[in-house]
Amino acid sequence: MTERRPAGMSFESWVDVQIREAMERGEFDDLPGKGKPIADLGRPRDDLWWIKDKLRRENLSLLPPALQLKKDLEDARRAIAAAPSEREVQRIVEELNERIIRANRTTTSGPPTTLMPLDLDRELARWRAAGGEAPPADLDG
Repeated sequence: MTERRPAGMSFESWVDVQIREAMERGEFDDLPGKGKPIADLGRPRDDLWWIKDKLRRENLSLLPPALQLKKDLEDARRAIAAAPSEREVQRIVEELNERIIRANRTTTSGPPTTLMPLDLDRELARWRAAGGEAPPADLDG
């Protein structure tokens, strides 16, 4: 695509020729999404659609720290419910508690955090009550 537009040819015609020739060479044959409808084609877009799409694809968030922490608490509760072992429940609770304590100690932009660290014993009891396995009985006693 380094050639220049010939004198006297309209820009639009020149672009059409470039596209047609590239199609004939097969340069568009292996593009992702070939043969599929364009996603969200009929949906109105705002000026920041591409940023929102990138955040969604990369699973990123730009929430203020306190709101992100609340979202993380909801995610942690789902992860605890699906945890295969007490050790995993403990890991999830400890990781979230470290973040809650750090957020409570620092000044952040946005709303303040009002979360308290989770009680590990209470979370384990909930996990067990929901069908998680109880610890194995002591076979020595």
